[in-house]
Amino acid sequence: MSFKLDNNYRDWINELKTKVRSSQAKAALAVNTELIQLYWELGEMISKKLDESDWGDKVISNISNDLREEFPAMGGLSETNLKYCRLFFKFYSFEISQQAVDQLREVESVEIVQQAVGQLKNDVNQQIAIRQQAVAQIPWGHNILIFTKCDDVETALFYVRQTIDNQWSRATLKDQLKSQLHLRKGKTVSNFKSTLPATMSSLIQETLKDPYVFDFLQLDTEYREKDVENQLIHHINRFLLELGKGFAFVGQQYSLIVSEKEYFIDLLFYHTRLKCYVVIELKNTEFKPEYTGKLNFYLSAVDSLVKMDNDNPSIGLLLCREKDGIEAEFALRDIQKPIGISEYILTKELPDNLKSSLPTIEEIESQLRFENDDKK
Repeated sequence: MSFKLDNNYRDWINELKTKVRSSQAKAALAVNTELIQLYWELGEMISKKLDESDWGDKVISNISNDLREEFPAMGGLSETNLKYCRLFFKFYSFEISQQAVDQLREVESVEIVQQAVGQLKNDVNQQIAIRQQAVAQIPWGHNILIFTKCDDVETALFYVRQTIDNQWSRATLKDQLKSQLHLRKGKTVSNFKSTLPATMSSLIQETLKDPYVFDFLQLDTEYREKDVENQLIHHINRFLLELGKGFAFVGQQYSLIVSEKEYFIDLLFYHTRLKCYVVIELKNTEFKPEYTGKLNFYLSAVDSLVKMDNDNPSIGLLLCREKDGIEAEFALRDIQKPIGISEYILTKELPDNLKSSLPTIEEIESQLRFENDDKK
């Protein structure tokens, strides 16, 4: 028996496929959550046992051998990985425990101490549970990168949240850690507070960065703004990744007709989350105050000729090789359209305050041992 495959069936089967994919994703997430929970608990048990005994770190090798003998088909029980488990637990729990100890030292009354101990224990458990829930949403390889490359828990949780929100691959996460995104995100000089509603102002501010890192471009020593622009479009996927989630490319040298004269916007994007157009102007020079006037003009034109009634006001992003922050703030002071001003970096050499140390030979060897051990 056969039947005609009409559009209703195709729509239904696509819906069915979506359901299966969703279920597969949930199953994979559940497996990952259980795995990260196991690694956390292994790290906790090993850490506490070593702290209360005189066995020393070398016993981890024995632990690994005993576990692998009992569970020969199970990966992740190598000596290297068990050491990572221990570091994992200690990294996310030590700071909270230390804060609790410091608070107790300030309490003099024995009775109050007893009350404080119970409250602090609840607070510590709650904070640790929140961290466990967050880190369990990303793969183990991502977690290792984060807790071995970040100096503190706050920075680490920033990258955990960004990984979850943006669904970063491990390679992307590694790039973002290297470029120290946490020091760049939300740092653009802008007039958003004076030109936009408070909620939208803070959202847009957090969306933009300063500086932007375009170290994926392939440029000769001598290049023009046009060369940078063309290279960004040639590497549009990397460019979109650096801009952040939500940016959709609309056009390069986008044409606008104003009073029978034609003007060209360097790059025009639409942000799907902010529901607005984003006009990007590139300058291969240091910032000059007159640049904001031209960008303000472009934003007025886009709002009049391109923006739809249900779109939010367009925003401008001026990207320069260098800028003076105070000069940029003054230039934006009386501008009526929302504009952000950021620097961009073309080379792989970052400013001192954004440098991230390259992995040492020991770190590379450790990672190779970890990968090889898990294949055994």
